[in-house]
Amino acid sequence: MSEHQGVEWKEIWKDEYLKWICGYANAQGGILIVDSYPFPVNYRGKYYYRSGSTMQEIKGIELLKFLYERQGKTWDNVPIPGETADALSKEALQEFRKKSVYKKRLSKIAAEVNDKLLLENLKLFEGENLIRAAILMFHPDPEKWVTGAYIKIGYFGDSDSDLRYQDEIHGPLILQADKAMELIYTKYMKALIDYEGLQRIETYLFPMEGFREILLNAINHKDYSTGIPIQISVYEDKIYVWNDGKWPENLPVDEIYKKHSSIPYNPKMADVFYKAGEIESWGRGFDKIMEVCEKEKAPYPDIDANSRGVMVLCKPCEQYSKLLKEKYGKETLSNMPLEKLSQEEQVRMAAILKYLEDNSIITNAIGRDLLGKSVATTKRYIKRLCEVGILEQKGAGRSSYYERKRID
Repeated sequence: MSEHQGVEWKEIWKDEYLKWICGYANAQGGILIVDSYPFPVNYRGKYYYRSGSTMQEIKGIELLKFLYERQGKTWDNVPIPGETADALSKEALQEFRKKSVYKKRLSKIAAEVNDKLLLENLKLFEGENLIRAAILMFHPDPEKWVTGAYIKIGYFGDSDSDLRYQDEIHGPLILQADKAMELIYTKYMKALIDYEGLQRIETYLFPMEGFREILLNAINHKDYSTGIPIQISVYEDKIYVWNDGKWPENLPVDEIYKKHSSIPYNPKMADVFYKAGEIESWGRGFDKIMEVCEKEKAPYPDIDANSRGVMVLCKPCEQYSKLLKEKYGKETLSNMPLEKLSQEEQVRMAAILKYLEDNSIITNAIGRDLLGKSVATTKRYIKRLCEVGILEQKGAGRSSYYERKRID
């Protein structure tokens, strides 16, 4: 019989093997007829854990987690003395009330009780003390207690080192997802524009509803004890979401897109998010991601879970990929016959010319909005662009529009 998780061979006895017995007791037991013990077992003040055929000493943060677990606690369930319900953000608590009633997770009567009773009903107190989950979810400055409880967002250009700009989302976690989504889909993720006739259609790299699920997963499953923020890296053709979390041991990564139970890393926090209607309690988050991806013809996100954390890669949907290829296949501004326009005309029409770099169709109404000029002035400028061969009129009357001419 070879050595494995529950078997260890020794030819002679040494007292130091007592630590192996501790390791068995702290894991699933072993061949030494040692049962897994419900309370932490140490050998001369040190704690050991059996993993595979090796024995490891538990230290630092991992030791704290182990001790919490053996006491029936999770990291987010530990009380923090000194803070009261009065110290929490009224805005965050009110937002929770609004969402929980709207999603029918709480009745209006249950949501409108005073702050202290609401928190007690959410099981966010231990005795007279708020627990960590309450501080993270509702405190105006959770980083006062938990370092790294925020989201960092960066936009990258041609390489991983080409950081163009960045932002940070701080404050109560119940508000961070909304703030991050708004920022990402307005400042970071640029929609590509297409037209069906005269109807303007915006396509984002990855479906908004699916990305929200990914972000909420990162917030709920992050290991907040490490002090490292969630990091979102946005590129023109992909997005990475990384969190310093631990993947559930009993859920293989390649089975995440199959039916599975919910295994929240921070169950107290997850319960608050569930009651706010932000997440599901049956492990359906990835079902929703799959549904959205299939509807929008987007690839399922790639997941890499290892000892350094969990990285999720979102790749572009089919329509975005198509428009991105078209964008780089179009003539740029420098290829337009600008030599037929005077310098003064180029300055006056700069907004329209810039718009035509990324868009092949324009109308008088769009031109008027871009220039901020009268209808007559706009029509005159667009007519001039037709004269020099930059635009070509399509249709007539009210249904007319202008298409940028291709240069062969």
